[in-house]
Amino acid sequence: MKRLLATSALVLAGTATMAMAETKACLITKTDTNPFFVKMKEGATAKAEEMGIELMTFAGKIDGDVESQVAAVESCIAAGAKGILITPTDSRALAPVVTEARENGLLVIALDTPFEPADVADATFATDNFRAGELIGMWARRKLGDDAANARIALLDLNASEVSVDYLRDGGFLQGFGIDIKDPTDIGDEDDPRIVGHDVTNGNEEGGRKAMENLLQIDPNINVVYTINEPAAAGAWEALKAAGRSADDVIIVSVDGGCPGVRNVAEGIIDATAQQYPLRMAALGVEAIAKWAEDGSKPAPTPGKDFFDTGVALVTDQPVDGVESIDSAKGLELCWG
Repeated sequence: MKRLLATSALVLAGTATMAMAETKACLITKTDTNPFFVKMKEGATAKAEEMGIELMTFAGKIDGDVESQVAAVESCIAAGAKGILITPTDSRALAPVVTEARENGLLVIALDTPFEPADVADATFATDNFRAGELIGMWARRKLGDDAANARIALLDLNASEVSVDYLRDGGFLQGFGIDIKDPTDIGDEDDPRIVGHDVTNGNEEGGRKAMENLLQIDPNINVVYTINEPAAAGAWEALKAAGRSADDVIIVSVDGGCPGVRNVAEGIIDATAQQYPLRMAALGVEAIAKWAEDGSKPAPTPGKDFFDTGVALVTDQPVDGVESIDSAKGLELCWG
């Protein structure tokens, strides 16, 4: 009898292991080249291997590639995945196919970029992108002091789609700097004379360089540069340097916290950046899909917010009063990419 019980226990354990191994999940990122998404994939892959989940990964060709993300969601539905983790490249255009996935029983979690409206997905695991922008805006204003009243500001955004992550960071920066943002979902509707203009970068270095060149043609005296991310900031710096500007007479702030960006903080190229934590986002997302497959429960948002906040920290080697920050040495301990 003891032998039969032991054998039965082994069979049950094997069945449970097989059931977990049959759980499929998908990770769909905007691209597979941005270090942020590379780290996100690492986090999801490691957690999936740990939990015995089969992870399928997809990415757009460039930021803004809606068609590839739609095809990826359809592939996940067809494959019988239990859940999808997605950084939507267009938080409005992807809503219909994501709704289709949920109607087919998949748990859909937005990573980093919320859908519009947010409840298109079952949950969002993200940096508080408005807060990230606000931190670098507050820092830039405090750093300039009285000179903030005469700032010449360039804003290097993502793309013409004005997805949520784009307008949240942009608007957060402006509010932190003390500028009225009017419609928080509309980039560029401000009337503050300190703003030279906005341009788009597609979140990469070449785009950042071109956007900065365009805005310098409007006003060569730009002295504050906001960028959607650190690759765009690196491109902006190249354009500024080529125009004869120095790190001493222009402030560059950004969002990401990747290792190359934090090294740029240490080198004085980027003055301050808001660090986010993509590995944590993705790992928590895989755990949530496993829980959904196990008992049908969904993750809860952070109290007081409509998403699960995965954290943000300001990284700068030039601390200012009233804005909490960590230095680049600590940022390098926590960075990614």
